[in-house]
Amino acid sequence: MTGKKRVLSGIQPSGNVHLGNYFAMIKKMVENQKNHQLFCFIVNLHALTTVNDSKALAAYTRDVAVSLLALGIDPEKSYFWVQSDVPEVTELAWILSNVTPLGLMERCHSYKDKVAKGIKPNTGLFIYPILMTADILLFKSDLVPVGKDQKQHLEVARDIAIKFNSVYGEVFTVPEAIIDKSVATVPGVDGQKMSKSYGNTIEVFMEKDALKKKVMGIVTDSLPVEAKKEPDKCNLFNIYKLFLSEKEEKDLRKRYETGGLKYGEVKKELFEVIWDYFAEARVKREALVKDKEYTNRILKQGAEKAREVALGTLKKVKQITGLSI
Repeated sequence: MTGKKRVLSGIQPSGNVHLGNYFAMIKKMVENQKNHQLFCFIVNLHALTTVNDSKALAAYTRDVAVSLLALGIDPEKSYFWVQSDVPEVTELAWILSNVTPLGLMERCHSYKDKVAKGIKPNTGLFIYPILMTADILLFKSDLVPVGKDQKQHLEVARDIAIKFNSVYGEVFTVPEAIIDKSVATVPGVDGQKMSKSYGNTIEVFMEKDALKKKVMGIVTDSLPVEAKKEPDKCNLFNIYKLFLSEKEEKDLRKRYETGGLKYGEVKKELFEVIWDYFAEARVKREALVKDKEYTNRILKQGAEKAREVALGTLKKVKQITGLSI
């Protein structure tokens, strides 16, 4: 993997994997294995900001692990681990917090947005961007795929890296963001961003009847069947198009704009498309669920690989800051 750009992506185990996770992140992770050096991890420390049920967090972590493997993450082609299994990240987060201006944290809109949505405020939620920065800088990541809501956190990571390098010397790679505007925000069944926090997700590995019920419940407008409709303003269209080729999307758009389209029929089509799209992954996931030891072994080996890189970075940080004597 020498000479390739390092790409880092993390996913929170705060619920079951949904379409937003897949199209905004996981699909890109799998693609990045081909041309880059992928660092892919399950951010269970971050999940502590909102998940206080220990059994649920452990279950979610395992579920995300088997789901990622089923959806195409290849541990032979990537670094794949659980965040808490590489403790160097929390040590680096503390070191970075001492060069991070308080005002930088206070300007982060994500904290305010989450509290406004009803998430209980805590210090971990407030300093979340510093831990995220530690994740990024510890592995000297070149590229970090982010959605629009995480773009500011990547900018924070860049600011902290630049500040640290100016104080102590050049240690950290200043990361660049990758933003795929076509899937920057995947809508949920209610039209808001698809998010576990909003309860509007469509899970990738739902049972068939549950999936159909969720898809049929996608909110649409009340225009009559014969009316021409605006596809770009329709949650249903914006979810459906994620699965379509350019030609297929164009054809669906024409159906909207011509008139006579029945939302119920489109929902039935979408249900079938989703079910078929993840058919192979479902089979792989079922096998992984049964073989717990395989997943445990993969995560253990992944953490060992990741720690080799992390320890190298942290050693330099401790030397340059005077923590190693």
